Amino acid sequence: MRDQAEQLRAKINSMNDAKQAKTIAVVSGKGGVGKSNVSTNMAIALAKQGNKVLVFDLDIGMGNIHVLLGLNAPFSISDFIKHHMNLEEIVCSSPYQISYISAGNSFSEIMDLDGGTAMRLLDNIERLSLQYDYIIFDMGAGATASSLEILIAVDDVFVVTTPEPTAITDAYSMMKYICMKSSETQFYLICNRAEKEKEGLITLQRLQLTMEKFLQKQVSILGVLLEDSIVRKAVAKQTPFYVEFPNSAIAKKIDMLLQNYSDVVMTSFVKKERFVQKLKSFWRNNRLKVK
Repeated sequence: MRDQAEQLRAKINSMNDAKQAKTIAVVSGKGGVGKSNVSTNMAIALAKQGNKVLVFDLDIGMGNIHVLLGLNAPFSISDFIKHHMNLEEIVCSSPYQISYISAGNSFSEIMDLDGGTAMRLLDNIERLSLQYDYIIFDMGAGATASSLEILIAVDDVFVVTTPEPTAITDAYSMMKYICMKSSETQFYLICNRAEKEKEGLITLQRLQLTMEKFLQKQVSILGVLLEDSIVRKAVAKQTPFYVEFPNSAIAKKIDMLLQNYSDVVMTSFVKKERFVQKLKSFWRNNRLKVK
């Protein structure tokens, strides 16, 4: 057992600092706000810019990235755990120049792995991180103990809300929960399904001011996506609206949100520990146990 533990520590320490993917978690305080639609269409927009993008669906039990893409998901994260497949083997391709990993029913098992499986997971995650420009984690609604390590390890967190009071309250509660665990997490706010631009901006500004007032936390506003019937049409066709209606106002707004994000990142000079290195620390201290 000592030999295994020493090998595990050696594996962690040997992971190099080669260029890794930019990692983004897309979250919401409650379900039904269009989080997965935002994740999927942003990923496609990033791919259109020439980036290699992977969407990692971690909305366990409710995962629908493959449905929004109109594709089947022959494998999921469950196959990594139960059938000893590598993450590369369960990555699915799409006709939209993005790849995806489907959600399974065993994400909680990742938090209680034996040393050998944990070592394999870290190995797999690092390999994927070196193969993509962006990895987008589509998380379940809210923040749970099982998802927290991913949320505080990613480079940035996109928070999707709607103007509904319950959605706003839940979005704030979710950010507060994450902040209690990591004050360094960077949040970016998106208001989806607003009737008017002004309504969406007021929603985001209220969230921004609340975070500053009660948590002394600066958050960035990315923008507003208006309620649009073409989104429902695209979902019914199981084709992303960015593909089905590329010249629509909402597709162009996706480009604007990403440009706003790029502008904020470009003006930030804070050196952040990268995703794989954060996960190494968390797993080393809390999860990597030889059983």
